[in-house]
Amino acid sequence: IQFVESGGGVVQPGGSLRLSCSASGFDFEMYAMTWVRQAPGKELEWIASINGGSDDKNYGESAKGRFSISRDNAKAKLYLQMNNLKAEDSAVYYCKRRAFDERGQGTQVTVSS
Repeated sequence: IQFVESGGGVVQPGGSLRLSCSASGFDFEMYAMTWVRQAPGKELEWIASINGGSDDKNYGESAKGRFSISRDNAKAKLYLQMNNLKAEDSAVYYCKRRAFDERGQGTQVTVSS
């Protein structure tokens, strides 16, 4: 099982980024997927989850109204559209199956002026 996150970078406050996650080694469409993040010195934080059919999406308080999770089962890809980014969104972002702990190397998001 492998996850490869990409799309991170440095962005100014108020900017946007779209993160991608390529998944392999399992039947992607059968699993609910999740984005989590971890900032230095802080615990892992749940951001958003989506079920296999994309008809059930849930967001953590920090993501509501600003982030949007989506997936493309044909490509085995998970996405996170992040708008109106704030300094406190700076972290390493990871994708994972909702019910399991394995995740990839993550992609760094830095929000700074």
